[in-house]
Amino acid sequence: MITFYPASERFHFDREWLRGSHSFSFGEYQDPDNTGFGVLRVFNDDTIAPGYGFGAHPHSDMEIVSIVLQGQLRHEDNIGNVAVSSFGGIQRMSAGTGVIHTEHNASNETDCNLLQLWFEPEARGLEPSYMTSSYNPASLSGRLLPVVSRQGGEHQATIHQDLTIYLSRLEKGQQIEFLQKSERRTYVFVIHGALRLNQADVLSRRDAARLEQENRLQLEAEEAVFFMLIDLP
Repeated sequence: MITFYPASERFHFDREWLRGSHSFSFGEYQDPDNTGFGVLRVFNDDTIAPGYGFGAHPHSDMEIVSIVLQGQLRHEDNIGNVAVSSFGGIQRMSAGTGVIHTEHNASNETDCNLLQLWFEPEARGLEPSYMTSSYNPASLSGRLLPVVSRQGGEHQATIHQDLTIYLSRLEKGQQIEFLQKSERRTYVFVIHGALRLNQADVLSRRDAARLEQENRLQLEAEEAVFFMLIDLP
């Protein structure tokens, strides 16, 4: 089963210093029929204005992944971590028993656009931790590149959950295939461009699809496309 979620139907907001959209219930947007997909609980597409950001605030028992698409994202927390990530960079925070952090646009001149994803951890009460990783954007071409996974690896962030986040770029007409187990879920999100799924429906910029009991997924670029695929329990 494939369920499509057009970008136009996502919850959008504009607070001047922060604009973006929520794919699942979050903050002021609450929909009891849209609270997550498997262990994926939050998928926010945020653009932070120059010089602005989120002040100190707490989290617990959540795996939080920030993928920077434009500009510079600065993280600081109460367990001693300070980092700035740009395009190609990923930040992963395991909130565990509790952590307080800030997130800011590190630039006073350009916007910072990021995708922030929250996942349920495999266990509650983990020790809080934080890490950064980076990938070479050129290595996305024509393949699904794992950038976050449970086992981690070179240029991958580790996460305390049985999932993998892939990024990919395809040129128009290029195809790749993803094979999935029946009991698992797949989430697809188009960052920009257009992607055809299983020789049928096309996802355009910021469109998403949630797939269940789909064992074979054919991904074809309707036009040059940059997209994310998440393998979820």
